[in-house]
Amino acid sequence: MRQTVLRRTVLSTTAIGLALTATPAFACPAPNPNAPVVVTVTVKGPNSTLFNGKVRTKGHDVTTTTGGAHKCDGTNGAKNPAPVPTPTAALDDAAHQRGFAWDGAWYASFDDFSVDTIKNVSGGAAAYWNISVNGTPTPVGGCQFALKAGDKVAFTWTSL
Repeated sequence: MRQTVLRRTVLSTTAIGLALTATPAFACPAPNPNAPVVVTVTVKGPNSTLFNGKVRTKGHDVTTTTGGAHKCDGTNGAKNPAPVPTPTAALDDAAHQRGFAWDGAWYASFDDFSVDTIKNVSGGAAAYWNISVNGTPTPVGGCQFALKAGDKVAFTWTSL
């Protein structure tokens, strides 16, 4: 009788252990760093504000007439380990969503675009388009800087 009870206990303990190890672990999904965010994009030309509005954006491939098609998702220049929303992607989304054009050359050595023209306003040899987020110039290119929801992105025509 004692042998039967001991055998049942061993079988029960083994069955419970197997049941516990066979139960899948439920992990919380990892956050998506490239989830769309809403940011405010402002384009300040030499004489007036050319655009100001809220834009839903995320990192994505960008195509310009001069620069061609390239990724613009924060992984440029190995600045972020995963795709994220970026200032230049936000400008591109603003242009598509609000019907204006922009253009920029692609620089493989920087793995980024330069923003050369917005709404037919070009910097040329006398000015350039400065990119800032929340009032601070970005320390990296516009396809490398990670945006967060609520950020204020400004492209400002700046004379040399």
